[in-house]
Amino acid sequence: MKRKASLHNLGCKVNAYETEAMRQLLEKAGYQIVPFGEPADVCIVNTCSVTNVADKKSRQMLHRARAKNQEAVIVAAGCYVQAACQELEQDGAVDIIVGNNQKKEIVSILEEHFKKAEQESGQHIHMLDIGGTKEYEDLSISKVSQHTRAMLKVQDGCNQFCSYCIIPYTRGRVRSRKPEAVLQEVNVLAESGCKEVVLTGIHLSSYGIDLTEDHSPALLELIQSIHEIKGVERIRLGSLEPRIITRDFVNQLARLPKVCHHFHLSLQSGCEATLKRMNRHYTPKEYLERCEILREVFSDPAITTDVIVGFPGETEEEFEITREFLERVHFYEMHVFKYSRRGGTRAASMPDQVLESVKGMRSDVLIDLENRMSLEYRKRFLERPNQVLLEEVMEINGKPYVTGYTKEYVKMAVSEEYLQDWKGKVLEGYGKQMLAPEIIELIPKNGKIG
Repeated sequence: MKRKASLHNLGCKVNAYETEAMRQLLEKAGYQIVPFGEPADVCIVNTCSVTNVADKKSRQMLHRARAKNQEAVIVAAGCYVQAACQELEQDGAVDIIVGNNQKKEIVSILEEHFKKAEQESGQHIHMLDIGGTKEYEDLSISKVSQHTRAMLKVQDGCNQFCSYCIIPYTRGRVRSRKPEAVLQEVNVLAESGCKEVVLTGIHLSSYGIDLTEDHSPALLELIQSIHEIKGVERIRLGSLEPRIITRDFVNQLARLPKVCHHFHLSLQSGCEATLKRMNRHYTPKEYLERCEILREVFSDPAITTDVIVGFPGETEEEFEITREFLERVHFYEMHVFKYSRRGGTRAASMPDQVLESVKGMRSDVLIDLENRMSLEYRKRFLERPNQVLLEEVMEINGKPYVTGYTKEYVKMAVSEEYLQDWKGKVLEGYGKQMLAPEIIELIPKNGKIG
């Protein structure tokens, strides 16, 4: 009888990719994959540690897995494992601890556990590589589970050491996947029906610095190679550092029609003094110049970002400088985070820690701003031609629609009555109306397709 396994992912796109890779490894080994929360023999939680809230959610999910499956093997994997291994060693909810860069061994780790469990109950296996990771862990996926878009991890680790961030300690230094391995996986995904690949990494802009003799980034060359693969219709980029956005880089991207006009440039603060305390290596002026280059070369690109409020020492004046800067750039979307004090980082011991109540108020201000700017951007897609990669059916206002995204990652919905055999197809049409603040109804250009 097949063993049953369930997986739950917390955190970033890199984690999501690794969770999917583990799922496919287990499936290939003969495990039956069931939804998380249903009865299973193995429950894997791929944890996150980017904030204190992420730590808490990781602990809660591990305990929830145990509560739902008292007899199951509970596996803790990922970044929270790296940050809190001693705590997890004492946690009775956890049976197996799998550190980053050991996830590819998940099948053999489980086999070893089951063998030892027959002889000794409560056996724990610790597979940790804290701070010592030197090689890229060559996980891969061969198919897309649900949509026509696939996350593609090409890089791991970070050398930046921002003063607030624990990730360089949980993920290690920069490690890049060899381009031939990336291209091989893209070919396999394209053959399985994947139309869009999203390049992800812990610090994607650093891709290739450990592979090239002069330690220069090689992300552009990788994108150009992927662009040549038949079957791939879109290439979307994950989070980028502003410094990679040079005029030459952007001009080269503009020559590649498969590249999506969606650029996530990490900002964190619009105040230069705050950026210095964060150990971010650019100024607001330099950041704005990068956004202007993108808007000069691409027609109305989507520019999205991350912002931290309540960083140590952030005064009302500094916050107001940030708010005004965000409005000036006019982002499509912003991910707003309240600063989370992380032990082991420089920011944790900085003076003038900001009250949680103040962080909450500042967060609310920026979320309101984000909602307004995002809606303004989406409305620009009404009454103009759009191309949408169709992905899935969902019910909106009681009616079935097929939904998907434009190259700018604007979500659109097409009435199901227009479509036949729609999966994975790119539909041209015109934005009609707002079905919801985040969804535009699309009218097909040429009636039915399929």
